[in-house]
Amino acid sequence: MGKSLVLTEKPSVGRDIAKILNCNQKGNGCFIGPKYVVAWALGHLVTLADPEAYDEKYKTWKLEDLPMLPPKMQLVVIKETSKQFTVIRNLMKMPEFDELIIATDAGREGELVARWIIQKAGWRKPIKRLWISSQTERAVREGFSNLKPGREYEYLAASAECRAEADWLVGLNVTRALTCKYNAQLSAGRVQTPTLAMVVERENEIKRFVPKDYWTIQASVNGFVLRWQDKNGQNRIFEKSKADEITAKVSGQSGEIVEVKKEARKELPPLAYDLTELQRDANRKYGYSAKTTSSVMQQLYENHKLVTYPRTDSRYISEDIVPTLPERLKGIAVGPYAGWVRPLLKNKIVTGKRFVDGSKVSDHHAIIPTEQPLNLSRLSNEEMKIYDLIVKRFIAVLSQPFQYEQTTAKAVIRDEIFTARGRIVKSKGWRSVYEGQGTWDEEDGEEEAEQSLPELRKGDRLKDLTIKAVAAKTRPPARHTEATLLSVMEHPGKLIDNRKLRETLDNSHGLGTPATRAEIIEKLYNSFYIERQGKELVPTSKGIQLIGLVPPELKSPELTAKWEQQLGEISKGRADRQKFISGIRDYAGKLVLAVADSSQTYRHDNLTRIKCPECGKYLLQVKGKRGNMHICQDRECGYRKSISTISNARCPQCHKKMEIRGEGENKIFACACGYREKLLAFQKRRNEEKVNINKREVSNYLKHQTETQPLNTALADALAKFREKKD
Repeated sequence: MGKSLVLTEKPSVGRDIAKILNCNQKGNGCFIGPKYVVAWALGHLVTLADPEAYDEKYKTWKLEDLPMLPPKMQLVVIKETSKQFTVIRNLMKMPEFDELIIATDAGREGELVARWIIQKAGWRKPIKRLWISSQTERAVREGFSNLKPGREYEYLAASAECRAEADWLVGLNVTRALTCKYNAQLSAGRVQTPTLAMVVERENEIKRFVPKDYWTIQASVNGFVLRWQDKNGQNRIFEKSKADEITAKVSGQSGEIVEVKKEARKELPPLAYDLTELQRDANRKYGYSAKTTSSVMQQLYENHKLVTYPRTDSRYISEDIVPTLPERLKGIAVGPYAGWVRPLLKNKIVTGKRFVDGSKVSDHHAIIPTEQPLNLSRLSNEEMKIYDLIVKRFIAVLSQPFQYEQTTAKAVIRDEIFTARGRIVKSKGWRSVYEGQGTWDEEDGEEEAEQSLPELRKGDRLKDLTIKAVAAKTRPPARHTEATLLSVMEHPGKLIDNRKLRETLDNSHGLGTPATRAEIIEKLYNSFYIERQGKELVPTSKGIQLIGLVPPELKSPELTAKWEQQLGEISKGRADRQKFISGIRDYAGKLVLAVADSSQTYRHDNLTRIKCPECGKYLLQVKGKRGNMHICQDRECGYRKSISTISNARCPQCHKKMEIRGEGENKIFACACGYREKLLAFQKRRNEEKVNINKREVSNYLKHQTETQPLNTALADALAKFREKKD
């Protein structure tokens, strides 16, 4: 019997699987064993060809050459990683291999990584699929003893190919059309543009908002507060004269409790995490970007093997996972978690439909800990924080409901109604896991605060009341944070008035997938369409103008969300891929025509008076993710230079992060508060503060700070190899 060739996505995963399969002999780009040879990709080794591969004329960007609609999409080997592709192709040609085992990430994009390599290398023998939800040794061994036929995943591969081709056809055509039409570095995409449109629309809502004054009336007595309300239960008064009238009417009067309601309530545990919900919480609590959370999760999954597959859109587990729960709990029963885990292990673990529901599990179940024993000392600060969120959510899901008694008291003071609410906790249940952490929800803080109420009975008299009218203003909608933007990307139906369309969107994947949303937000930063101000996302002038220039249908979440739904149907074999691509080709042509026929103009309002040293045109100043840059306005020139980068060093006066400006010995640390400090003075101060830092660390520190992020310009987008984003 011949050997099996195993193809993994990354060298680190390849090493781990090779060890488990006894492939101990190191080969060229592979590990060799008696039954298996394990080789690895470096992410994508093969991608869709650039436009110029189809026709020489596409080397020059011209509006009249659009749309670009190749009759058949071609694959090319990515130049930078061609050496590893050659290794895999040569292995595939060896007669000793009877079968190929795809062991890339178990998801849509992982399938594409493997299928494109297989297609380009010309593999014709049987294919099997390793499909696992965690990278622990046990999961890998069980997966290899239960390999699936490769044909079961052909529809998934088809949907991945459709996604890549759709992004090529729409993204490259619209980007070239906008760039040529307005001679500016503009780019658009089927998911990127509607996402940006939501940020811009929120900014427009804030600009249009006109605040209104309103008043609320409070009555304080015996250590608790009652609030006035009208017959409809509203407590805001928008006429000062009316507020003054009611305040005067009830001041100095006594009241009477006319109704006391006591109601036993319980709050069920939250659902387990999928990637999007985890990214939201990490952004709310720690300010982490969606990309940071994704990167940390990949480390916890691949390197530490402490969590299950991260790029999931499910918040449930299937029945077959239930018997593994005790072992997973034992794995986390250390340090701060032991006290919560012990009671769960002592009693029978109770799971309900809020956690166990196989019908709601797609490719992978919710993110939960593995059975791998936990060693907290091996985790970085970021890894610890993300892992802490996952473990606490896992414990909470398996815990009892939070139970309390809600008391609502209604009082009448001279015919005016006042109410007070309070709660008495009966059982903390799952909320004990989060005790002392406060909340990081994005909720508007105007709801009545919970308070402790004394024992109240109907007929009680309320004397010596303190009455006051509290003035306030209505507030504009808050700017999006990454947390709220992820929410509207996941459920764009909330923005749609049409009921049928809204229902369609609510049942779809939304904009993008859990894995691609972080990359889309990053691309908006790197294209200088949005900026961060604290946690808030603010559109730049470039971003606002782009939304005014792109065809209206490309700004709407409706069409792109429907596309994701169709891709999901293709992956299940319920939709025709050719019909989908045909629709995309027609759409790309319409978009190009709409851009070409537009009478609008684009204006650079970030123009400096500094000339480009290469072409002589005035440079633009842009704010990148890590600082400010000068870039040439001419898309064909491409000159860029970093003028400042945001450092990790804190200002000694206001403690905000300082910028590094200047070059060589003239480098200075500068803060928005006005503080300035030369590099030498900074080093001296740090030494005097007895911080363990040496010259090499300073050098590495500065080198790290001055690394510039690649500009995601239209030209760079088109000329760079079309790397598909991870799914």
